[in-house]
Amino acid sequence: MKLISIVTPCLNEEDNIREIYTRIKSIFENLPDYNYEHIFIDNASTDKTIEILRQITKEDKNIKVILNTRDFGQVRSPMHAFMQAKGDAVIGICCDLQDPPELIPEFLKKWEEGFKMVLAVKNNTKDTLLMSFARKVFYKLMETMSDSNVKQVKNLTGFGLYDRQIVDIMKSIDDPCPYIRGLIGDIGFEPALIPFNKPARKKGLTKNNFYTLYDMAILGITSYSKVPLRIATLAGFTLSILSLLVAFCYFIAKILFWYSFPMGTAPIIISLFFFSSVQLFFIGVIGEYIGFIHTRQLKRPLVFEKERINFD
Repeated sequence: MKLISIVTPCLNEEDNIREIYTRIKSIFENLPDYNYEHIFIDNASTDKTIEILRQITKEDKNIKVILNTRDFGQVRSPMHAFMQAKGDAVIGICCDLQDPPELIPEFLKKWEEGFKMVLAVKNNTKDTLLMSFARKVFYKLMETMSDSNVKQVKNLTGFGLYDRQIVDIMKSIDDPCPYIRGLIGDIGFEPALIPFNKPARKKGLTKNNFYTLYDMAILGITSYSKVPLRIATLAGFTLSILSLLVAFCYFIAKILFWYSFPMGTAPIIISLFFFSSVQLFFIGVIGEYIGFIHTRQLKRPLVFEKERINFD
């Protein structure tokens, strides 16, 4: 009998833990051909999440829990749980109930048809107009700037099924700061895509904010594109040529109209601020890449565990 691993990251989700556990349990009660394990990985919750998880593990031995020493973010923590899963296939599903567990039978059906990855893709989202615009711009940028042979799936949250072979490949890559969307495209297996309408969060508070979304976007760009660095090089070369032309024009004008052509300080101040801002911007771009390289070279573990429950 095949084993399916369910991975659910959580942080301060006391209102949702019981419901996500109950819904997934009821689904597998109607799938007698599969055994399952449900791994919750907690990012140091400060509410009653851990207490509820301890109660559930006493009631159900299919439930396993990893307690992290601190909050390791929305990328490293779920990936670590994936690496601990023992199933023939691993399904990632968030704790906020915005990933409908009722899609699991459909995932398994596509998996049995031979797909190594079955990915849920959002049809809609309840984002504000500004956030929707930002997402569209980001996906367009990634599509334009990514390596041409790496296809990235739009509107992918990570919710989906991954065959054991895919999980083993992810293990072998051993990336301390993985970008899942890019990694899936880099591996190259053709995924089965299942569209779904993402419901609004009903309980608890979202853990996404501008910083986490910005961090994810920068991670994607620095992981799978060298275009910003090349833009910096080309911009530096182009602006250098432009500066020489402007300086030459000013020199000629001054020679021809020595007494009537005042140099003035305004052009100097404007050009100084302009070139300084361009330099600072591209120093920031280079800094992001250097920081990314530094993180990879440190080779720190994805998370540090405080405790494991039911991993016998």
